[in-house]
Amino acid sequence: MSIPLSRYRIGALGAALVAGMALSACNQTTTPSPSSSSCGLSIDELGSYVQIHSGTLVKGNNPIYPEERSSERFEVDAFWIQTHEVTNAQFQEFVDATGYVTEAERGIAEGRAGAGSAVFIHPGAANEETVTWTLGETTTWRSQSERLNAPVVHVTKQDAEAYANWAGGRLPNEVEWEYAAQLGLPDPENQMSGAYSEAGPRANTWQGIFPTADTGEDGFRGIADVGCFEADKIGLYDMIGNVWEWTDTPFNAGTHTIKGGSFLCADNFCRRYRPAARQPQETDFSSNHIGFRIARDTPSIGN
Repeated sequence: MSIPLSRYRIGALGAALVAGMALSACNQTTTPSPSSSSCGLSIDELGSYVQIHSGTLVKGNNPIYPEERSSERFEVDAFWIQTHEVTNAQFQEFVDATGYVTEAERGIAEGRAGAGSAVFIHPGAANEETVTWTLGETTTWRSQSERLNAPVVHVTKQDAEAYANWAGGRLPNEVEWEYAAQLGLPDPENQMSGAYSEAGPRANTWQGIFPTADTGEDGFRGIADVGCFEADKIGLYDMIGNVWEWTDTPFNAGTHTIKGGSFLCADNFCRRYRPAARQPQETDFSSNHIGFRIARDTPSIGN
């Protein structure tokens, strides 16, 4: 199905740089390749949107996991979706403008039990022999915010919604997200074609045996800046891999649906680098492999 594309720009990104932060061992989770600082979108490309025209989605196409069944047909109205995951720079602009404090930050400030955010310890990082996941008791979105063009992480669904409302948008629902991801597949008949080609990885996923060995064949061992991988067929970046993305669709009580997989998805463990993949996530949960992008119903100039 051929989809004509239109783009429009929204708001300039904040010019102020975020001061670099010294990361604790539990925050040293991303090991970008030496080329990571030279890849990604230019300042003129950040904040762009693609128009997704109305059409039909067979949701749960070729399911692998039980939660992806059974397939169902949906008619999807036209909408616009940001070409990339919301970045640290964009989120910083929002925080500067509004004074917003994320749920993780509030929990830490109030001394709540279990405050902080979940952190995956990558092989090669400190404590790798004893733990792969840990609670970063002082970890928030600011812990990796010096990487301005990386996706903002350690944000809950509420945090993502707050940003989307400020930016004049919303979180996409699951059907919209899957429809856009399906349209972008290089090979619509191959649900894994958004992640891998005959030549190698197309997206930021885990190559090797999870969780003990990540070869970094795709150029990254951890989060990549937005746009370091080629755009899909309709002009969207990182719909597959990099970080999971919040949607506005409830999964069950206390959880919402996340889509797209992340840099932790491996053949031997988590084959969720496909449009149909879906997982429940506690709505007030945050981690270093969950971010988001936003959608709009109509193009408009705003933040």
